[in-house]
Amino acid sequence: MIAASELILNPDGSVYHLNLKPENIAHDIIFVGDPDRVEKITQLFDSIEFSTQKREFKIQTGSYKGKRLTVISTGIGADNIDIVLNELDALVNIDLKTRSIKDHLTSLNIVRIGTSGSLQAEIPVDSFVMSKMGLGLDSMLRSYQTEAITHPALEDAFIKHTNWDLQKGRPYAVSCSEKLERQFESPSVFKGITATAGGFYGPQGRILRLAIQDEQLNHKMDNFVHSNYKITNLEMETAAIYGLSALLGHHAISLNAIIANRASGTFSSDPNLATANLIDFALQQLIK
Repeated sequence: MIAASELILNPDGSVYHLNLKPENIAHDIIFVGDPDRVEKITQLFDSIEFSTQKREFKIQTGSYKGKRLTVISTGIGADNIDIVLNELDALVNIDLKTRSIKDHLTSLNIVRIGTSGSLQAEIPVDSFVMSKMGLGLDSMLRSYQTEAITHPALEDAFIKHTNWDLQKGRPYAVSCSEKLERQFESPSVFKGITATAGGFYGPQGRILRLAIQDEQLNHKMDNFVHSNYKITNLEMETAAIYGLSALLGHHAISLNAIIANRASGTFSSDPNLATANLIDFALQQLIK
């Protein structure tokens, strides 16, 4: 039995941070970062059966063209992903009454819909990027036993190419779900490696008042290539989603609308439209 201090439940029996019970979530789940983006998706639903919010975690479950879907805002960062994915997994794979792991485990489908800046000049603003691989620079996943799901060859190549300082922790590389990759594949979608940083400013090479450990890191990342894939974009969640999903037996894919191109210095003239187009694309792929 899992102790109460490890699996914390609210007085109504819901999981602690998400305020959810097993019946509140669908098998197919969309992750967004911003709570305000949840309703930009669910406003397209035919019906909404459940809504809740606690802190940055806003959740709505409903139906879109006959498909039951849940949309969850995770907030920012890999630490929040640790909370969201562990609690979602508990909802489907742990009996919350007996606090015991179920004999038969359930695999969820998780689709992240985000916005990001491209690091490559050939990936223009308003395009879509699918993360073939997540490259975690945040170290969160290293708290778990990762040997079975990570790609040491890519990690070693990145460490060598960037002269990565291991005092910041060893990067980890995890693939997307092959099943969802096939489902969301499209000629209009770019594929590449998404780097997941542990912060927004220094960890992504931004300098305000603080000097950073490696001012050239972004430039080194721009020209890193492994198995014909480049680092396409830099954000704060994808590698953590891929890592925990793989460890827990769930399927995950991360899609980003590119609203900025850091290589060319350009920014989308209508980032809201770019995001809306990605939402529409993802919903259509989900109901296929």
